[in-house]
Amino acid sequence: MNDSGMRRFAGKVVAVTGAANGIGAATARRFQAEGAALAVIDCEADTLAAAFPNDERVFRMVGDCRDGAVLTGFFRDLEAKLGPVDVLFNNVGQSARERASMFDVSQEETWRFVVEITLMTTMRASRLVVPGMIARGRGRIVNMSSETALVGDAGLADYVAAKMGVIGFTRALAREVAPRGITVNVVAPGAIATRAHDRMPREVIERLIRETPVGFVGEPQDVAAAVTFLASDEARFITGQTLVIDGGRWMN
Repeated sequence: MNDSGMRRFAGKVVAVTGAANGIGAATARRFQAEGAALAVIDCEADTLAAAFPNDERVFRMVGDCRDGAVLTGFFRDLEAKLGPVDVLFNNVGQSARERASMFDVSQEETWRFVVEITLMTTMRASRLVVPGMIARGRGRIVNMSSETALVGDAGLADYVAAKMGVIGFTRALAREVAPRGITVNVVAPGAIATRAHDRMPREVIERLIRETPVGFVGEPQDVAAAVTFLASDEARFITGQTLVIDGGRWMN
């Protein structure tokens, strides 16, 4: 149970992609603490096993979310063990990282990787759960975008395109399924202390802190709090929205 004593997800089945580390792990744990039966998938077997030991209320799968057959198997098997998905958090995604470059010297192979892991996985996973949610007349989907989709940071054109694609997809899907009792929203974190963040040069971190009005870098738990709110019944009147979680760096 979390600090506030809430069990908003008791009796609910929650699926989280990219759950072994960082925001995915923190959010999955928050759902679990609030009573959810939990299904998690990630390509990092040891980390996922350490974070989420299998028990009767946890289904764990190791696999690459870019593989449609893997995702199909994940949702099929989790439903057989836990029941239909009530909440989907599409967390998995990645920038080009060490392959990132200015657009004029970038490679199409890199763009395709970024779009596939960031946008296409979100669309595939959503496609696998939406028909069941429609049939039951209820459901929550929360998708992971990024503040950089709004800022348009240089050197990340492929990632910005993919993350803005997630926002556009979310808005369109939200309009389609709202009359069927389903909400679809986006979180767009800024500087969050994750493993990827730790790889950044210190001068980049210092610049981000200077540009952030609250004066510090966020924690994965800050994003987890927002995701679980949007996935809860408390947010029943919120859909198609993008919630930026960045300490005020981007204000719209």
